[in-house]
Amino acid sequence: MLSDPGAAEPLYIQNVLGRGGYKFQNWAQTYGSNPELYFQPTSAEEVKEILDLARQRTKRVKVVGGGHSPSDIACTDDFMIRMDKMNKILKVDKEKKQVTVEAGILLADLNNELTKCGLALSNLGAVSEVAAAGVIGTGTHNTGIQHGILSTQVLALTLMTASGEILECSESVNAELFQAARLHLGSLGVILTVTLQCKSSFHLQEVQFASTLQEVLDNLDTHLNSSEYFRFFWFPHTENVSIFYQDPTDKPPVSKANWFLDCFVGYYLLEFLLWISTFLPRLVPGINRFFFWLMFSGRSEHSNISYKVFNFDCLFKQHVQDWAIPIEKTKDALQQLKGWLEKNPNVVAHFPVEVRFARGDDILLSPCYSRDSCYMNIIMYRPYGKDVPHQEYWLEYETIMKRVGGRPHWAKAHTCTRKDFQKMYPGFAKFNSIREKLDPTGMFMNAYLEKVFH
Repeated sequence: MLSDPGAAEPLYIQNVLGRGGYKFQNWAQTYGSNPELYFQPTSAEEVKEILDLARQRTKRVKVVGGGHSPSDIACTDDFMIRMDKMNKILKVDKEKKQVTVEAGILLADLNNELTKCGLALSNLGAVSEVAAAGVIGTGTHNTGIQHGILSTQVLALTLMTASGEILECSESVNAELFQAARLHLGSLGVILTVTLQCKSSFHLQEVQFASTLQEVLDNLDTHLNSSEYFRFFWFPHTENVSIFYQDPTDKPPVSKANWFLDCFVGYYLLEFLLWISTFLPRLVPGINRFFFWLMFSGRSEHSNISYKVFNFDCLFKQHVQDWAIPIEKTKDALQQLKGWLEKNPNVVAHFPVEVRFARGDDILLSPCYSRDSCYMNIIMYRPYGKDVPHQEYWLEYETIMKRVGGRPHWAKAHTCTRKDFQKMYPGFAKFNSIREKLDPTGMFMNAYLEKVFH
């Protein structure tokens, strides 16, 4: 989100307008910054002009997409580039089922256009109000052990380096750069275009049913093999689990049976009760049980076009952590977290702990590098924007994740530093070498990336 108090005079660089006085905030309103100049270029030529000015003034540059990342990865006090005016579909190859887009296109818009062409992305995250370059840059994922993170759908991309040079990369052109750029953290340059592998448009049927944590963990392989896109919610302070199976279907769209509860009661009542619990934290376990009973204790089915099933409402502002761990450590990690909460009744945890799965890959900074992974996502809601105590929960969660060999989601807030990443990622040194070669002066660095690379 961006606001303009009208405090600063605009600056024109030839045809590019740079504005002062803007305040950037991420969607969760947990991080923000005040860039000296804010740009919305419409072409590669304009991007180059911005980078030329940044070099002349010794300024750093950060590119922002949808601003959804719940961390400070996009924050800067220098130059900020938003790519929302470079949002075109450049080419659709229906025969190969491939699409080439400008980096700033939102997946929400891309989904609509692909549908018109009879195509779809094979997997999507929960949110589509995010830009293509940002999605791959932070390692966005969904679930399905047959599917990798969204970056694995990238076939090629072009980027502009700090010097203004445009580089193409793919499996056959600049292959080493391609291995890094598919999850780039905004640290290699400005992504200009992305080519994605698609598939024929398809519908998904989602079946949701209740279970227990012990049952799911004891039969994890069975569940993984029973649905193409399997995930589950665990409700902390309880044994309750809600399982979601999502699979391709020929059935026509069918709405959720509890649509009214999901859209009305589920949103407003949850936020109100969690706000009350900020004064009486001991209510949280009961709230978790109540909402499981209200919306997840039965069985429901619905079907729709794929992206409408993949996407779901994140409800309201929240703190989020999400780590990828070796899939064989799933049971151990969840039991450790559950046991710690039981031994520390003064610490409360909001629902859900969302558990998803992804196939391993060869992308240098992918949390799934060289291993099939389980993602464990924890949240603490911020009802009506009010902050909630979460640091003790966060610290223990990170401790458990590190203990079982986890790697944090790049878009989410974490406390890891370069020393951690050197241990976590076999390809970290290689990525950093590529980064230093492309950006020797650190034009694309910010406070977040300083902690990662320095």
